[in-house]
Amino acid sequence: MTAVHFVGFRDDRYWNAVRVWGRPSFIHYVWDRRAQRDVAPGDVVVFAKGHANQPIARYNGPDLFETDEPY
Repeated sequence: MTAVHFVGFRDDRYWNAVRVWGRPSFIHYVWDRRAQRDVAPGDVVVFAKGHANQPIARYNGPDLFETDEPY
């Protein structure tokens, strides 16, 4: 099962990404070691800014697990 990870979304770009990729399986506020560990082979990672080769954050940020339930 493929998961979709959104990284660094904090503004209206989130809804633009949802229109393209659907609702995310995971939301990561920062690209940190924990976010990297959550990504499995075959998962899709969508960055608000930057690219997959950007340096990881020095400190871990909080993560949210997205469900099918409405907000």
